[in-house]
Amino acid sequence: MGVRKNLSQKLIEAHLVEGSPIIGEEIAIHIDQTLTQDATGTLVMLELEAMGLPRVRTELSAQYVDHNLLQEDFKNADDHLFLRSACRRFGIWYSPAGNGVSHPLHMERFGIPGKTLLGSDSHTCAAGALGMLAIGAGGLEVALAMIGEPFHVRMPAIWNVRLDGALPDWVSAKDVILEMLRRHGVDGGIGRIIEYSGPGLRGLSAMDRHVIANMGAELGATASVFPADDAVREFLRAQDREGEFTPLVADDGADYDVRDSLDLSTLEPLIALPSSPGNVVPVREVAGREIYQAYVGSSANPGYRDFAMAAAIVDGRHVHDRVSFDVNPTSRQILENLVADGQLTTLLRAGARIHQAGCNGCIGMGQAPATGRISVRTVPRNFPGRSGTREDSVYLASPETAAASALTGTITDPRTLGIPYPEVREPARPRLDRSMFVAPLPPDAARQVSLEHGPNILAIPPLDPLPDDLAVPVLLKVGDNVSTDEILPAGARVLPFRSNIEAISRFAFEPVDPSYPARAKQVRGHVIVGARNYGQGSSREHAALAPRHLGLRVVLAIQFARIHRDNLVNFGVVPLTFVDPADYDRIEPGDILAMRSLCAALRGTAPVIIENQTAGTQIRADHALTPRQVEMLVAGGLIPLVRQRLGRAA
Repeated sequence: MGVRKNLSQKLIEAHLVEGSPIIGEEIAIHIDQTLTQDATGTLVMLELEAMGLPRVRTELSAQYVDHNLLQEDFKNADDHLFLRSACRRFGIWYSPAGNGVSHPLHMERFGIPGKTLLGSDSHTCAAGALGMLAIGAGGLEVALAMIGEPFHVRMPAIWNVRLDGALPDWVSAKDVILEMLRRHGVDGGIGRIIEYSGPGLRGLSAMDRHVIANMGAELGATASVFPADDAVREFLRAQDREGEFTPLVADDGADYDVRDSLDLSTLEPLIALPSSPGNVVPVREVAGREIYQAYVGSSANPGYRDFAMAAAIVDGRHVHDRVSFDVNPTSRQILENLVADGQLTTLLRAGARIHQAGCNGCIGMGQAPATGRISVRTVPRNFPGRSGTREDSVYLASPETAAASALTGTITDPRTLGIPYPEVREPARPRLDRSMFVAPLPPDAARQVSLEHGPNILAIPPLDPLPDDLAVPVLLKVGDNVSTDEILPAGARVLPFRSNIEAISRFAFEPVDPSYPARAKQVRGHVIVGARNYGQGSSREHAALAPRHLGLRVVLAIQFARIHRDNLVNFGVVPLTFVDPADYDRIEPGDILAMRSLCAALRGTAPVIIENQTAGTQIRADHALTPRQVEMLVAGGLIPLVRQRLGRAA
């Protein structure tokens, strides 16, 4: 009998290009599809241009405009035109503003069981709901995948979560992933792929699985994988794509590195308190707290069912007069179906505010809550200030809890509403809308297209090689779980500068220390010291590139989040970890840290010796870098390294 393989092993081995799938070893996998969105995609297209690379070589690449939809001036509008021209030039599918959020759109139109998907958005992992190996990464890595290079990652451990039982009334998929976060926290999935299995899957639709896989990013997981079974077949059939279905399951008796189980029948409505997705408690424990806003939508709850459930709960009722009931459709197609089925009218009559199909308030693009008032949202993240209000108080919950709370004006366990649990089903034959997608041009026509650069779209600043000797100050010292929203904020005020690195750098670390950019410009290079899970959250590489532009050369932390650590390397910033975590307490802001013969030290296996010249002490640090990453750092980053290679080839 052959080796019994789990589904993740099958997906990896089918795409393995380099290395051995041994936990912790670097492997390279072939990428079939890529996903970019406008908050990160503009930089990806600039990187393609900067590297002088031609047409994409993936089976399919798609660019979505879903984040920066507010057009307060020319900047976002110019970027949309730039992205359209880049898609025409490089052979990429284009989804314009108003078509919807990238993740459910990609699932509807392009997701295929058994394929690999790499996206410059941390929630790309949502496509694991279809039996794909879907991974979020930095834009530079996505750009390389787009021209045919493999994606490098350390082989994760495979974590099996067996689902048993069935969800009770008033409990849904959002409560499943919140229970995972309650048990394991925001770093419980670091270095792991979560593979779901078991009889409990029978009660979860493909879009339910999307909800769970999407917020695997909040656990820090590399990917989340579900089998491609009858639920996936039914989803593809409804999208008129059943011909692209391939059944994919783990072998009976397959082995896993970690095992866990979850009895769905024991779950109850859950809610994540401010300001972390891992701060989860039962809704009943915080019921009665007064709210200002209830918000339904986002990539974390994007399906027809999520909106129809909210509509059924408020049907014939009206939301509390203090509550802003914000409904954010996630795709034009879903919006059309809500209109056709009368659900949108129900929501409107109940007092809902209907917004355009897109990310919107989830990323701080409108719908900001009032100062110090509670917002109950179905979004995936509630990091401090992410909503657009500095003193925000965002709670993460299911559509059931959000809609119930909208009616009462307080956080409400939906089981206490005293109404029958609504029976909501997906349309058997939904209205399909492919009209907004713009297909790639043929190669000959694409070569004639010029990129449309608006005045705010500037080339990526040059990145100089890594100095061999450094003696630089600690400009910032931060604590655990610092997110990329704190390193480089999102929102309507900041993200319009995403294609202007000089301008967006002015906002670096603004929520932590607004003086950081000015102080960084006064010194020649600096270090940032972090604690655990440094750089959690979004894949936005601006959080690495903006501080690098301001002179950041080294981040010394207890532990890094995967995507941000890789982004630092890609832009020539050295990520080091304390050999002894207690040394974190022995460094103060302003200390001068010296590293001699740094390039040689990175090429070796011994710890890097750091002299704290201010305190007169020594610190040992590990780098755990591969030879490929070391050469990247020495060159100053991935872009200079690729340019060197192209120059040698020429």
